[in-house]
Amino acid sequence: MAPNVYLGLDSSTQGLAAVLIRVDAGRAEVLWQHDLEFDRACPEFGTIHGVLASTDRHVKVSNPRMWVQALDQMLTTLGQSGVDLSSLRAISGSAQQHGSVYLDDRSELSRPVAPIWMDSSTSEECAEITQALGGSAVLAQRTGSRAFERFTGPQIRKFSKLEPAAYGNTSRIHLVSSYLASQLIDGDAPLEPGDASGMNLMDLKTRDWWPAAVAATAPGLASRLPRIVPSHSVIGTLAPRWQARLSCPPARVIAWTGDNSSSVIGTGLVEEGRVAVSLGTSDTIFSLMHEPRVDTGGAGYVFGAPTGDYMGITVFKNGSLARERVRDAYGLDWDGFSVALRSTPPGNHGRLMFPWFEPEITPHVPGAGVRRVDLDPGDMPGNVRAVVEGQMMALANYSQWMGVHAQVIHATGGAAINRDILQVMADVFDAEVAQFEVGNAACLGAALRAWHGDALAAGTPVSWADVTRDLATPTSVGRITPGREAARVYAQLRRRYAEASVQFLRGTHDDD
Repeated sequence: MAPNVYLGLDSSTQGLAAVLIRVDAGRAEVLWQHDLEFDRACPEFGTIHGVLASTDRHVKVSNPRMWVQALDQMLTTLGQSGVDLSSLRAISGSAQQHGSVYLDDRSELSRPVAPIWMDSSTSEECAEITQALGGSAVLAQRTGSRAFERFTGPQIRKFSKLEPAAYGNTSRIHLVSSYLASQLIDGDAPLEPGDASGMNLMDLKTRDWWPAAVAATAPGLASRLPRIVPSHSVIGTLAPRWQARLSCPPARVIAWTGDNSSSVIGTGLVEEGRVAVSLGTSDTIFSLMHEPRVDTGGAGYVFGAPTGDYMGITVFKNGSLARERVRDAYGLDWDGFSVALRSTPPGNHGRLMFPWFEPEITPHVPGAGVRRVDLDPGDMPGNVRAVVEGQMMALANYSQWMGVHAQVIHATGGAAINRDILQVMADVFDAEVAQFEVGNAACLGAALRAWHGDALAAGTPVSWADVTRDLATPTSVGRITPGREAARVYAQLRRRYAEASVQFLRGTHDDD
């Protein structure tokens, strides 16, 4: 049997990635990879890190046309790469979660911009939805989370209130994932539970829209939402224009999902008891769950997983952009950042930073601003270590609700190539940290999902264990182990960090 080829795409906040894998006799290998940054590849849209400038720091939007143009460029590059795509069997993808795209009855944009996951401007709408549905606990039990400002339901409500005419002209509301999937099939793509569960609109148990939440969000919303299908569903075939571009057959298109749920597959979390940390634009920590365990504290939330299970996840908005802000403030490159990190001891002599450069998701910090404890802003090495330690302690403290203590953490995302950062992670969690040969877990997860969905549709199903065995298993060499003394230091410092965080949130702790 000839090898089969599968394409995975990932549209993140800052760029578009692609990975092509070849599967031969059940063994998978990477055939081709490519990345592009929106700011550089599509400069005419004027984005900064993929986001349009706004006078309101709570408003974060992007241009859907930019995502489509980037997709066109990516597939053009693939078609010109010289890679033989005659055996391309299926394509799937992932995209930044929560972003919403609004289309009229001609599939043109009825709203020129798309609010994205970084937006924090819908506190009023969150409160209205929460009250209408009986409180945060009820909403979390049914949809997997309390109402979050960046989630799609509150964003839709805000749009319907502030721009009723434009909302009235909207016939379909897509997420970024289903919008880009629609471009591939030249049709109206459905959603699947992994991405739909990030909207405060889907019932986790039924994996369908919760009528009460839909009614509480906006008038006539039910007719504007895509249908929800299982994650492995074939939603169509690659449109003829793309077949010509790639010189490929009419490959199956498997339902796209959100980047977080796609990363479950790309990091091999197909069994309970495993934990992954993604260090990207946002920092996230997540784990697979067979049954949903909702965070009663309201910091984390539960999504559907491509395996048919669930995933628990906690998200921190101030991820790589916060690290970059500290790096740039002292005129460093990443090598210099690492040198500064290595020059300071674990625990940083008790000096702390809460790197809330942007309004933070976890914990809920509506007012941006860095908070420091016993830390001079002019102390370059101290601030470098403080931003990394603060992020890692927050990841550890706010993930305890998942009830998982892993011996090995699967690390992915752009910053996961930095072993000095990962050493702090290992010490804070007192666990080994393992890296992957393929860095973009969401993109790899999309390619592996394409393989899984295609095999299922062909009547030759492949287990998730076999799908993830070759490419989504952490490397066994070069694992980063925690230092015994460093782990002891952080066990104490984490408690102090948690106490100081509460004091800042209550306004009872003065900034340095």
